[in-house]
Amino acid sequence: MARMFLIPLILSLLWWVFLQVNGLTIRQGAKGFYLIIGLSTFFIGFFSLMIYLTR
Repeated sequence: MARMFLIPLILSLLWWVFLQVNGLTIRQGAKGFYLIIGLSTFFIGFFSLMIYLTR
């Protein structure tokens, strides 16, 4: 559970690489970063709640 913070970092790094390969700027890909952070927060919260409830 302690490594869940790596999920948004890895996804953001992959998104940044995608933007660089396709010649896009960070500003053009900002919506993707927002989506990564939002979905990662949701999944981390959900899985943390499930771990707490099943203990």
